[in-house]
Amino acid sequence: MEEDNNNYKSLSEFVKKFYIPSYVLSPESEPESEIVPPESPVLVFVNSKSGGQLGGELFLTYRSLLNDKQVFDLGVETPDKVLRRIYLNLERLKDDDLARHVRDKLKIIVAGGDGTAGWLLGVVCDLKLSHPPPIATVPLGTGNNLPFAFGWGKKNPGTDRTSVELFLDQVLKAKEMKIDNWHIVMRMKAPKEGPCDPLAPLELPHSLHAFHRVSSTDELNMEGYHTFRGGFWNYFSLGMDAQVSYAFHSERKLHPEKFKNQLVNQSTYVKLGCTQGWFCASLFHPASRNIAQLAKVKIADKNGQWHDLDIPHSIRSIVCLNLPSFSGGLNPWGTPNPTKQRDKDLTPPFVDDGYIEVVGFRNAWHGLVLLAPNGHGTRLAQANRIRFEFRKGAADHTFMRMDGEPWKQPLPMDDETVMVELSHLGQVNMLATHDCRSRSMYDPSTPRHQDSAEEYDDNEDDSVTEGEEFRKFGAADTFKIPDEVDISHLS
Repeated sequence: MEEDNNNYKSLSEFVKKFYIPSYVLSPESEPESEIVPPESPVLVFVNSKSGGQLGGELFLTYRSLLNDKQVFDLGVETPDKVLRRIYLNLERLKDDDLARHVRDKLKIIVAGGDGTAGWLLGVVCDLKLSHPPPIATVPLGTGNNLPFAFGWGKKNPGTDRTSVELFLDQVLKAKEMKIDNWHIVMRMKAPKEGPCDPLAPLELPHSLHAFHRVSSTDELNMEGYHTFRGGFWNYFSLGMDAQVSYAFHSERKLHPEKFKNQLVNQSTYVKLGCTQGWFCASLFHPASRNIAQLAKVKIADKNGQWHDLDIPHSIRSIVCLNLPSFSGGLNPWGTPNPTKQRDKDLTPPFVDDGYIEVVGFRNAWHGLVLLAPNGHGTRLAQANRIRFEFRKGAADHTFMRMDGEPWKQPLPMDDETVMVELSHLGQVNMLATHDCRSRSMYDPSTPRHQDSAEEYDDNEDDSVTEGEEFRKFGAADTFKIPDEVDISHLS
């Protein structure tokens, strides 16, 4: 106890705003005296394996600043165990004023890639806490879509004391924002031969902890079928983009020493996109793998009735998007123009409206058009439920991706249709800076653009040829290949 008090007294007034005393975190510790209730108490979870050596450095910096009992390495202890233990202790201390204050004001910082952030969100959702803390995300991955969507940036941060204090200051000033979370169910008849479990690159990532085969007692279980369930917050995608992501993650798992720099990671991703045929899909990608040939897609209307969704035959990838950030911060949906016939029933992509945006892409060039002003993919639908029914015998596998984590999905060839269904499932709390890109239906301070005609998209993406897409992409003011990337090797 004396040691904790001495540590506390030596802290700066700024750091004291975030400090949680040991006895609040652990039943083995004794209450401390002269502790001022922190203005913004935080629990910090760091994936020490993210960002090359940056994760480990960030972990050490946070531990040197705060109480080391409030900073956790996700490679050592899982967040569900940590939070369960801390909240049990908070319940034990429910009559203690300081502990009660910490419980009510608690925030979580998670440092890692999108998969790590999704893991924390899933755990907080699963635990059904009486006071679920909002979550701030430190961008330590390659895409960093979640941090970018809420104003935390997409570049790997500094790991020194000054950089960490600047981030903590942003957390102090951040606003809370609810976002929709989404449930995914996949069901298939037990195949006569061969596997049907999702195949991740070498191992199933922690962020997909909830994407698993349901137990025999689960209400979703059906006799004679294999059923998997899980959840996501940013996006679910199907097709060639997931195939390239799978190749990237497989390469990184096999050769982690080559992936310690964000720029190198991004250029490697582009190179794999070339080798997988994503840039020249019309030449190297079999038409039988296009979405329309692979699956029937249905969406539910407001009355719960299912309707077929028309998918253009050229579409090779579908993204079901919850946040306006995909592939490193791009917005595939854009802002539909309600005065145009094809956009009249579409809305901007609010993150708390109970709807998911469904966007299609023909190839990587089509995706890169997002870098142009007002660029967007092929808008297909907005829905609170969407179902993919894979055609019997269409393929022996496909690729799927959820919040940055890809997997290869075997498809039985000789039995009934494989069904994947996405549906709205409640909301979770995020922390957002005032530079947040995400829009809320209920927060007038978030950007809405509904009254500004200049913000609407006027380009007709479906009528653009690949050559025109390339010219538009190359002419975009925002586009610049980093000087360090030698494009002659990206083939």
